[in-house]
Amino acid sequence: MLCPFAPRPISLSAYGIGPLWPCLAKRRKRESRRTMRSCRWPWTQQRRRTQPMTAAPMDRIGIIGAGRVAQALALGLAPHASAPPMLWARSSERLQTALANASTGAAAPSMTALVRESDVVAIAVSDDAMEAVAAEVAAALPAKPPRLIFHVSGRSGVSLLADAAAKGALTAAIHPAMTFTGNPVAEVQRMSGACFAITGSAPAATVQARRLVAWLGGAAIEIPEQHRPLYHAALCHAANHLVTLIAGASHALERAGVEHPGALLAPLVRAALDNSLSDGFAALSGPLLRGDAQTIEGHRDAIASDCPRLLPAYDAMAAATLDELARQGVSGERSALHELLVSPPFASR
Repeated sequence: MLCPFAPRPISLSAYGIGPLWPCLAKRRKRESRRTMRSCRWPWTQQRRRTQPMTAAPMDRIGIIGAGRVAQALALGLAPHASAPPMLWARSSERLQTALANASTGAAAPSMTALVRESDVVAIAVSDDAMEAVAAEVAAALPAKPPRLIFHVSGRSGVSLLADAAAKGALTAAIHPAMTFTGNPVAEVQRMSGACFAITGSAPAATVQARRLVAWLGGAAIEIPEQHRPLYHAALCHAANHLVTLIAGASHALERAGVEHPGALLAPLVRAALDNSLSDGFAALSGPLLRGDAQTIEGHRDAIASDCPRLLPAYDAMAAATLDELARQGVSGERSALHELLVSPPFASR
């Protein structure tokens, strides 16, 4: 005898199916609906499978130049265009070398052809050649200009492309804040995650510049037109002068008998760099922070005796460090250090 509270079986004998418990009936009903959805309109699924892929963001990018940046741009932007990038340079030999290094692209027969057949034009030449090339690009513009014309100079803004903008082109300055060594594959990887300084001639140009940086995997940072020279000076001071600083320290270590100065400096310099990037000037340590005039005097005497060419840079950096300590209000008596830096070292007296 069944319990009076137990669920009763459902009879589907009219459909040739025996009694089912309610839960089993519901499960079979769900499965039946899924089957009907999957096979009711087979042409719908076929239509979804044959939908065309999204079109490439641009038809073709044209790059004027055959240097390291031009090669990296060609390789990095090629996947985002429906046609291979087009390159042009005054030297056909350098152009062929660039195409071989980038492993992509085609040579344009002329600058005019490149400008008229590309919907994005990049000017990647040296700063000294930039103005002349920009004028030639403006002269070659068709009635319907490319959607964006940009250059990669760090120091210059969009005023360099004023003639092109006057003809209706959107223009921008897009500078990757990184070094290029001539390995396009490695540099495309490094551009992904790098910062790019952008300056647009109009809001629409800035939008296009941001989009291009995003295609390269980078992060766009807007720099006002009037501050481009200051921005570039800061990068050169940080990166280029760092190389000079390490070269001077390495030379002094060689004079001190160290066979591999780079290996000795690497852990110290990398830690100082990481700390300064994360903590700013608070990462400073050493005798200048402590106000240790006797140690600084010993440094200057040794440098003047054994590595005199390093002394001007050492004194200049020490003076700059003392000035920054004063600006930041770091406590300590350092008047003796200031006097020391303006006096000749013992070795030269």
